Amino acid sequence: MTTATLTATPSHNDGFIRRSERWLDERGKGAWIAAMVLGFIVFWPVGLALLAYMIWSKRMFSGNCSARRNARVAFKTSGNMAFDAYKADTLQRLQEEQDSFEAFLQRLREAKDKAEFDQFMDDRAKKSAKEDIDGETVDA
Repeated sequence: MTTATLTATPSHNDGFIRRSERWLDERGKGAWIAAMVLGFIVFWPVGLALLAYMIWSKRMFSGNCSARRNARVAFKTSGNMAFDAYKADTLQRLQEEQDSFEAFLQRLREAKDKAEFDQFMDDRAKKSAKEDIDGETVDA
């Protein structure tokens, strides 16, 4: 049994906090927010601790808490070696495609930033040249 399989399946040895965390993750961000509000109502340090944990673990800003759980389940073996090999190859291919797409987006952002900066510098140079022609130099 692999580590990924162990983390994907609930265990009776898991502590109350891990089981609660998994339960809240399965229900999404709304459940975390409800738990935090209830924590503030019952005893404010509990609500504050939940808020700090949600920010620290990035649950507050992610779209869906259950995405982490689904990622762990994705690596669970099915028992069929051919299917598991196909799934591993497909996941690897998708990861490579995602990485190349993110690299493309990064290059696109950099090109846009460069174009905006070049436009700014051209505008600044034109303004400076126009001021020199008018005879009004401005100290920077």
